[in-house]
Amino acid sequence: MTRKRTRSGGLAPRGGPSGRHAKLLARLKTAEDTLRAIQSGEVDALMVSGRRGGQVVALKGGEPAYRLLVEAMSEGAATLSPDGTVLYCNRRFAELIRRPRTKLIGSAFLSVVSAAERDRFDAFLAEAQSAPAKGEFTLRGRDGNLIPVHVSLSRFLPYHGQALGMVVTDLSEQKRKQVADMELARATHRLLLERTLSAQEEERRRIARELHDESGQLLTALLVGLRTLEDARSLSDVAALAQRLRAIAAQAIGEVGRLARGLHPTVLDDHGLGVALGRYVAEYATTHNIAVNLALDERDCNTLPPAVQIALYRILQEALTNVARHSGATAVRIELVRSAAAVEASVVDNGCGFDAKAVAVSSLRLGIQSMRERAAMHGGTVSFKSRRKGTVFLVQLPLASRDVQRMRRRST
Repeated sequence: MTRKRTRSGGLAPRGGPSGRHAKLLARLKTAEDTLRAIQSGEVDALMVSGRRGGQVVALKGGEPAYRLLVEAMSEGAATLSPDGTVLYCNRRFAELIRRPRTKLIGSAFLSVVSAAERDRFDAFLAEAQSAPAKGEFTLRGRDGNLIPVHVSLSRFLPYHGQALGMVVTDLSEQKRKQVADMELARATHRLLLERTLSAQEEERRRIARELHDESGQLLTALLVGLRTLEDARSLSDVAALAQRLRAIAAQAIGEVGRLARGLHPTVLDDHGLGVALGRYVAEYATTHNIAVNLALDERDCNTLPPAVQIALYRILQEALTNVARHSGATAVRIELVRSAAAVEASVVDNGCGFDAKAVAVSSLRLGIQSMRERAAMHGGTVSFKSRRKGTVFLVQLPLASRDVQRMRRRST
């Protein structure tokens, strides 16, 4: 025959300062006795006092199987009265805030909520009286440390609204992941900024060299020719010299134009990626004596978002520069394919290839890192394969759903 008891878990009425301590001790003694009775299976109900008087509520936690389940939970669990008094808590909850269960039971849960969030928790508690409530709070541990938690609070229907069930999830580890992610993002941002500034400085040095070596020499030759023109003795000498100066001026204009296109091709803005790549490839083939086969659909290219077009142009430009500098190739094939969700470009040459493993470790010398960084800015990737003969560069850039919709509107 199983013994059944009903114990009172009601709050004592407030007294003066002299009797408050004794009443609190009595209340805690009652709570400790109740907890021991619950754990031994002697109690299956509590008498909860409230404005409407005392009411008996069935305590399912008194059932051994249910009690074992709650105690085995990896989450903190507690039962609160409508005014927020802790009626019961499992071992995990006590461990979470580093306080003995005997001290927690009978105390106000609000006492472990951070001072800045107590008003919000009062509103949260009131909300849970009518509907399940969820939110994040900061609890204060015994040693003063602050613990971020997620709290789920809902009414126990079998208890006629006289008790609330609470589950508390520790978010400390999750917050440390979020902090680590933020630190990684900041570090990545700093690295990209440093690389960007370094690339800008390198680009300035390159332009300065070319201005000095190419355009500067041509302008100097033009100046010398103009001085020589002053000393010409016949019209035939003037005509010959003028023809020579005209050729020098045309060459200087061509060099300046080439530098300007290298900084930013206006044809990309005016006519789109397809035309811009076509013109660059034609000039590249003539300059480096490398046959280039360009396979793309200009309609597909020109409906890409402008930022994606610029990224692809720069990446392919860098890839072709690598081919000219390092591969010794005589032929290159460029192919660009766009799908509904991404755009993919490949550059395949018939050159000497390189040690792919060594380049994967130290890719700066081939400019691969800059290509990867450009692709990463758009959530994309750059990969490569190389053997004794030939190299394949592959660029993949995803397209956001809004970009796909925009492209479909443009193509219709």
